[in-house]
Amino acid sequence: MFENVQNGQGYIAKIEKESFVDGEGVRCSVYVSGCPFNCKGCYNHAAQNFTYGHALDDVTLKTIIEECTPDYIAGLSILGGEPFCNLDTVECIIQAFRKQFNTQKSIWVWSGFLFETLMHDSGKRRSILEQIDVLVDGPFVQKLYQPGLPYKGKDL
Repeated sequence: MFENVQNGQGYIAKIEKESFVDGEGVRCSVYVSGCPFNCKGCYNHAAQNFTYGHALDDVTLKTIIEECTPDYIAGLSILGGEPFCNLDTVECIIQAFRKQFNTQKSIWVWSGFLFETLMHDSGKRRSILEQIDVLVDGPFVQKLYQPGLPYKGKDL
């Protein structure tokens, strides 16, 4: 459906330096800009715009890595927007993260795409999927929303 939207505009909506809800442990969360899914009830509506926030540059990339450095930071979480519609940006962040931390810290990614869709991709989406530790997949479905669920808002 949105498989043709891949590279976004290279924008970062927000960096959450210490998140307690975007995965296990304390994490640095990076919200990329741009999402074509337009899920009803999306909690991050502003980040659906592909030019919301600021462009990823060397300074921002360095900041992301520095924020992940403290021992109490368990890893990096990438959300959106839609990470798998911002492939160049997400790939750049993941490569810098893995160069610095290898597999000592984890990468979690939230996506509106289903795992099966990403697995059948033969390009960058599949490559990114193979470099992360946890994928929380599927679009947000408001009628299935349950506030108490960890790491996701719906139970299927």
